[in-house]
Amino acid sequence: MFNINVKGKESCRYDCLSLGEVMLRFDPGNGRIKNARDFKVWEGGGEYNVSRGLRKCFGLKTAVVTSLADNEIGRLVEDLILQGGVDVSLIKWVPYDGIGRTVRNGMNFTERGFGVRGALGVSDRGNTAVSQLEKGDIDWDYIFGQLGSRWFHTGGIFAALSDTTPEVVLEAVQTAKKYGTLVSYDLNYRPSLWESIGGQERAQAVNKELAQYVDVMIGNEEDFTACLGFEVEGNDANLKELNLNGYKKMIDEVVKAYPNFQAVATTLRTVRTATVNDWSAICWAAGGQIYKANAYDGLEIFDRVGGGDSFASGLIYGLMTTGDPAKAVNYGAAHGALAMTTPGDTSMASLKEVENLMKGGSARVQR
Repeated sequence: MFNINVKGKESCRYDCLSLGEVMLRFDPGNGRIKNARDFKVWEGGGEYNVSRGLRKCFGLKTAVVTSLADNEIGRLVEDLILQGGVDVSLIKWVPYDGIGRTVRNGMNFTERGFGVRGALGVSDRGNTAVSQLEKGDIDWDYIFGQLGSRWFHTGGIFAALSDTTPEVVLEAVQTAKKYGTLVSYDLNYRPSLWESIGGQERAQAVNKELAQYVDVMIGNEEDFTACLGFEVEGNDANLKELNLNGYKKMIDEVVKAYPNFQAVATTLRTVRTATVNDWSAICWAAGGQIYKANAYDGLEIFDRVGGGDSFASGLIYGLMTTGDPAKAVNYGAAHGALAMTTPGDTSMASLKEVENLMKGGSARVQR
């Protein structure tokens, strides 16, 4: 029987901490980056988005561990984080040199796809403050031992930022485990991030080492292949019908290789067009059973960026509050679906909306 051991609230300041980069996203709206004359700005980052969703949608106490250059751009990012309700007291601020030779803040230009035109992201994140974090820069014993957090989330995007960030992740997860904090990790493979520091071979070496300290592993099919070397046999992403048996066999191999995993979750997405996807998810839980979420076939998408992060936050919320993997994977799938109906990386959904969708609620007007 599945039984995930989450620390009590009374011993922890936070329900969840995230470690990762928070960038300023420039959104050209319905236009394209190369033709834009104005942009809307949001904050976003693969690991941060999870804690932001847990706070804003699910009402948990969260914080982000990151680093920012101390200038007006960094303070704008901080202001946006504050608007999302995430604690900023653990941000490491680094003096700015006035030009960005030594340290700067990351920017991410992202346009939404439509129909046959896929979404496009162009990152500008070289020499960012967070990418220069090294082992010993963050006092993890203070964070996990004195402040306390019930859950810790990080992932493969942060681990790929530089040669030193994997060491920061390793130090963090080892300390989290020492103090009984549950660890989740989203593989989130990005070829462009790994290319200059060893490519896929380096990605696998890093992620295989970190996986030994993870309780809940999250990723899509491509992530498990690129980062851990497992493949879904007989699956074709262009087919309408996903090969669920192939996914189940892959997960069996994953948990045999990593018996420390208490849960493994993967999103299921078939891309019909940039604006219409079939969307669902599955979750394996210790004990051997696999649970499939409700399917949202023909899901109309407004902005797909952050859908996977919102799935992760819903999954974590479900596991923390119910201990039921069947409910957890449905919280994740519903939250991810709703997050992709609004602009920006982060969720604008409410818990009431998530639970209504889980129960089969319609899109009829609410008055």
